[in-house]
Amino acid sequence: MAKAKAVGSARSGYSEIALSGAWSLTSPARKGTFGIALPGDVHTALIDAGEIPDPYFGANEQVVMWVNRTPWTVERNFEAAPADLDGYLTLTLSEVDCIARIFLNNELIAETDNAFRRYDFDATGKVLEGLNTLRIEFAVTRDVAKARAEAHPFPIPFTKNYLTNGLEGVHMNFVRKVACHAGWDWGICLMPTGIYGRMAIRKSRIARQESVQVDQAHGKKSVELQITTRLFAFAEGSVEISHAIDGQTITDKVVVRPGENVLVHNLTIKNPKLWWPNGQGEQPLYELVTDLEGEVTRRRIGLRKLEWVIEKDEIDHTFKVRVNGRDITMMGANWIPADAIPSRITEPVVRDLLESAVAANMNMIRIWGGGQYEPDYFYDLCDELGILIWQDFMFACMSYPSNREFLDDVRVEVTQQVRRLSHHACIALWCGDNEVIGSLTWYDETKANPERYLANYDRMSSMLQQIVEDEDPARRFWPSSPSLGYLDFSDGWHSDTRGDLHYWDVWHSAKSFEAYRTVNPRFASEFGFQSFTSMNVIETFTNPEDRNPSSPVMENHQRNDGGNARILETMCRYFRFPADFEQMVFLSQIQQGLAIKTAIEYWRSTKPRCMGTLYWQINDTYPVASWASLDYGGQWKLLHYMARRFYLPVNVVAVPDKEDIVLKGINDTADKVEVTLDVQVANIDGKSKTVHSKRGRIGPNAAAELARIPLSKLGDGDFLFFSWTGEDGRSLGENDYFPRAYKYYDLPEARVKATWSSVEGAPVLALTTDRPAFFVTASVDLPGHFSDNALTLLPGRETRLTFTPRKGAKPTQKALSSTLRLRHLRETY
Repeated sequence: MAKAKAVGSARSGYSEIALSGAWSLTSPARKGTFGIALPGDVHTALIDAGEIPDPYFGANEQVVMWVNRTPWTVERNFEAAPADLDGYLTLTLSEVDCIARIFLNNELIAETDNAFRRYDFDATGKVLEGLNTLRIEFAVTRDVAKARAEAHPFPIPFTKNYLTNGLEGVHMNFVRKVACHAGWDWGICLMPTGIYGRMAIRKSRIARQESVQVDQAHGKKSVELQITTRLFAFAEGSVEISHAIDGQTITDKVVVRPGENVLVHNLTIKNPKLWWPNGQGEQPLYELVTDLEGEVTRRRIGLRKLEWVIEKDEIDHTFKVRVNGRDITMMGANWIPADAIPSRITEPVVRDLLESAVAANMNMIRIWGGGQYEPDYFYDLCDELGILIWQDFMFACMSYPSNREFLDDVRVEVTQQVRRLSHHACIALWCGDNEVIGSLTWYDETKANPERYLANYDRMSSMLQQIVEDEDPARRFWPSSPSLGYLDFSDGWHSDTRGDLHYWDVWHSAKSFEAYRTVNPRFASEFGFQSFTSMNVIETFTNPEDRNPSSPVMENHQRNDGGNARILETMCRYFRFPADFEQMVFLSQIQQGLAIKTAIEYWRSTKPRCMGTLYWQINDTYPVASWASLDYGGQWKLLHYMARRFYLPVNVVAVPDKEDIVLKGINDTADKVEVTLDVQVANIDGKSKTVHSKRGRIGPNAAAELARIPLSKLGDGDFLFFSWTGEDGRSLGENDYFPRAYKYYDLPEARVKATWSSVEGAPVLALTTDRPAFFVTASVDLPGHFSDNALTLLPGRETRLTFTPRKGAKPTQKALSSTLRLRHLRETY
């Protein structure tokens, strides 16, 4: 039984009864009672009880499908002492997934309808001294969604992204729930049920806190903070509130009246320490403590001025981020929920993924509109790590109803989310949706009556914009991704002169990697290429007989129609066919990395035209063939290693230009840099000659041509290998360029040797080779990543890699040496 937990002082009048913990789980359609931990989900409870197998293994997705077609009930008892009842009571439940009825002591007191909302129900007089019972009855979401869709006055089609592998669709546009819970073209269909957020009965003397927002006004040597606190008062009276930050405290005694009360206080921080995105400076955070008579809210505030600059230029319009007066190129990826089973999304899991983003030199991620608004700790971590957030609202790939009831519900949802998140330094942009404008051209119904569906869309979009303008006017609202801008509902998918671009022709239309160089986006917010997940991950969901790209299990773990065939088709275009399944998996990751490298290196070289690249996607929700650069579980795929290189702040890339190869330097720092660029024409037989070795300058936040090498200097077996050093002689990076597909090169059978040592307590792996070896990759059976991988090794050069453990792993020399595996391209043949 839950006990009352005092949060404030004994005389504060504020306390909570925590409702998290052990509950019982039952269903009128099933026999038995099971335990369930809340916050949590039904699938986890049933797995723990041995009622269902691991949904991720084999084709178990279909085996467990009955779970989401079943109504579920959770229940628990709790005790309340007289002191717990001496005030006004609020039952707070957030992230209730999704449609539920709430019973307190067998009385229906409330209903929920939106997994993205926080619900605050008045429970005054309903909680009894002594024993109480709280019961929550969940409806079958798919059934409710279907009934709503059928009752709507005109059809609103739903996304077909999850209609692979024989699954039927779910009308996810009629319920406010994580859209990809019904599956996606990288995601399993589980449709989980549960509660994932706050669960408490809050006792207040007169009023409770609703939200605390912080706006910043930057002066030359100070920042003025405007703190807006919303209180809900149950009765008229006076309350005392205080805000403390940076050694300053404001205390105010105010009169409140029943309903919402808005309080505004101002504080000035002198000589502020500014917050910068990753790679551009530090991320100092100031703690703001708000105390309403014992109800304490803590916020960590990063002081920065952020502008999204959209202004006319000689091309059309810019689309870029300016932080503290500096235009900064955004480098990163798109984010989807960290797991398909909500209970498995924990702070350590999320921190691990975000730290991998930072390690790959990323400074922005886009939270995609078919996923979820992430928990508070997610944004706290992004503040801490310097990761800016492009935040979609949760609408994706289909139209939505625009009737008053639906819009009223969404209005509460979005208002709550903006108020919850707007104090974070990491929030850079509010975006209305993902690809909803584009989806108007996907469905027969919307194509047959475009005027109706465009008007329907505009009702939602206009409302979202108004909420942002009212609640967070300092930030930019962007109507959709992709989009050309305010009230422009034309095709943003292929226009590269303004707005953001989703470029999918290389994957979905099977165009060559070189096609990335035919478009010149201002900001590429989505593009991607698939690979198989890593072999050790495949082993977690397959039996040996399943390890074939066209086996039922491997096709079940490929959600994009024809995806495995496209991976193999592309493989034949660029490489010789691999010797076996394991080599095929490795080779698929090489080509995935090459595809995205081709795009991002070229687009970055066009700076300042292109000021952002966010590839699809950084993470997976379960083990699957996908566009992710991190395997499910956070292991680095080769794309992530390549991202660490192609997102270097000072970089040199090769761009073909008719009869020449242009080497362009890219500088994303605030200072001009001088590099010494050494360019070799190397041959696969191991010979090489230097064709360029000069100093070059790159201005601050700029790209510049450093060298131009005629293609005529390269013979059939030749390629470019180039490296660059800083003014202090320190190596800054190295890169290569192959003018022909790898399949045309007769690669030598290189012998790569490895030696372990320790430098300042860190494991270091030294690699050498007798002949050129390409995409040399080291791996060990310990969680962690090397400082580099997928390398080009040339004879006579030693490459040293540092191993960084993950997830608390403690690598020993024996464990590293005994499990080390080296692979390279020639071995795939």
